Amino acid sequence: MDEDEIRRSAALEQSHWWYAARRALVRRELGHLRAGTAVDVGCGMGGNTAVLRDLGWRIVGVDYSPASVEAAARRGLMVVRGDARRLPLADESVDLVLSTDAWEHVAEHEGVAAESARVLRPGGTLFVAVPAGMDLWSDHDVALGHHRRYHRGDLVALIEGAGLHVEEAFGWNVLLRPVARARRRAPQRRSGRGVSEMTPVNPLVNVVLRRIVAAEAHLPVRRRRGISLVVRATRR
Repeated sequence: MDEDEIRRSAALEQSHWWYAARRALVRRELGHLRAGTAVDVGCGMGGNTAVLRDLGWRIVGVDYSPASVEAAARRGLMVVRGDARRLPLADESVDLVLSTDAWEHVAEHEGVAAESARVLRPGGTLFVAVPAGMDLWSDHDVALGHHRRYHRGDLVALIEGAGLHVEEAFGWNVLLRPVARARRRAPQRRSGRGVSEMTPVNPLVNVVLRRIVAAEAHLPVRRRRGISLVVRATRR
């Protein structure tokens, strides 16, 4: 993702339904854990980093982009510039590795998985969210600098190959997947030019979309394919 795209996303982060729903996902899925030491790998503007900080975690954000580091630091977050393939952390130094919408930006994602395993303490948790399904590949992925979208078996194999135990892999943003698929299959969405979907949304539409995603927490849809794929794993 280029620096201009990061700055545009930063302007949307607090209000856009996607970011708000993702923060709610992190809060819901990790809120029951006993707070300890954590790292947010590919922290972006720090939205999820702030969620964990507010839950009592001692957390540092790591991002390769200077614009992201600057945006997160302005929010009063502890953040450093670093490479997800070479994390600036000691072996077995954190209880939680969080990484949302980051692994798809790294060509050598095996290195990211290995580093996540290295810095986790025994019993620690890895929580990863990535874009799901190459059938949703579109100009949006090109604009954001994605190398891939993930299938469940591939991501599970990647994480288990790093020596971690996958406890759960589930779809997120399931209810809106048919809408996204129809939209992204349109020829103008597969031109290769790179056009991001992260743009301002009508306030009423924004509220409706947030409520649709929030409804998933109360429905038996986790086993279905979503716009995103989420994996929770542990180091034994």
